[in-house]
Amino acid sequence: VFVALANLVGFEGGKGFPGASAVIDPTGRVIARGPLFEEALLTADVDLDSLTTARSDSPLLADLQSALPVLIKGLKAGEGRGEKYTPVKFDPATNGTSPLSHLPPERSRVIGTGPAHPDPLALDAELTRKWLVSFLKDEVLRRRGFKKGVVGLSGGVDSALTAFLAAEALGKENVIGVRMPYRTSSPDSLDHAQLVADRLGIPSVTIDISEAVDGLLKQVGDHDPHRLGNVMARERMIVLFDLSAKHKALPLGTSNKSERLLGYFTWHGDDAPPVNPLGDLFKTQVWALARHVGVPDEIVGKPATADLIKGQTDEGDLGVSYLHADRILYHLIRGEEPSSFSKEEVEIVRKRLDSTHWKRRLPTVAVLSQTAIGEFYLRPVDY
Repeated sequence: VFVALANLVGFEGGKGFPGASAVIDPTGRVIARGPLFEEALLTADVDLDSLTTARSDSPLLADLQSALPVLIKGLKAGEGRGEKYTPVKFDPATNGTSPLSHLPPERSRVIGTGPAHPDPLALDAELTRKWLVSFLKDEVLRRRGFKKGVVGLSGGVDSALTAFLAAEALGKENVIGVRMPYRTSSPDSLDHAQLVADRLGIPSVTIDISEAVDGLLKQVGDHDPHRLGNVMARERMIVLFDLSAKHKALPLGTSNKSERLLGYFTWHGDDAPPVNPLGDLFKTQVWALARHVGVPDEIVGKPATADLIKGQTDEGDLGVSYLHADRILYHLIRGEEPSSFSKEEVEIVRKRLDSTHWKRRLPTVAVLSQTAIGEFYLRPVDY
């Protein structure tokens, strides 16, 4: 038979439907294929002679004609000898085990990677680029009705990658890059943020947050570096959302999966933008994709940092490298026990993963009715 495979195109709650519908002839040959991530009218010329060719090449009919009489004869012979077959007893409620057995849950042990175990975080960079560009087009333009996006440019690789993807998806004239330095920000961070804006040719603006942050902390008093960092992150979101209202441009997120799983972000700060193309990419995958799309080497190659104090790095704060943390996280969230890393590293990652789960959820609501938002009142996009 001929097979026509019709695929959906677009995104629903971040889940992508890639399109690429296809028509396949009886021999298994693809005779027509639609484009990835685009709607299209697909037509194909069908050669009915290929049906005859496929049937002549298929051994199924001849095998059935020769084997069926033998099978029937064997079944009748068994009935004649009075053979009885014991039915298999299976209780789906216990999955075939004794109801009294209580087996502790176990994690599958994973023995690193190698030639026989390819890197689970290896990325098809070009396919990922197309996927995320299509995601931004669908979520920003079609679903939310915006024509522009606004991106906070920190000078780091994450915000640079989001800006590169957004410029391709929305057009460089429709992406606003925003530098938001504090008085202690590294000059390199400012230079690298401007480098991204210049390389892409996007409009950019610089808004210094020092007075706003210091004014608040002066009134509250007794601040520490941790609180200072949180106030800076939330002040930057105030700037982005105000610019969003001014320019009718949707704020775009820059937090990666590693930061989110490790809780290394400010609640209602870094995670506030409603659309985030990097949220399912580990940090090492962000580096790989950034190189592929052309983010400048001086940005991709420098140590990741929140740039709160001189010499600070993400990996120094976390106590584990992203190269190891990403792979430990990969196995832990799949219910597997990584065994190719030190116990100290695994424990650091596990503790952060378990203790910060609340940061990855919306505020917990006391359920008092059968229409509680997020529990019972759900839309298709919520599933």
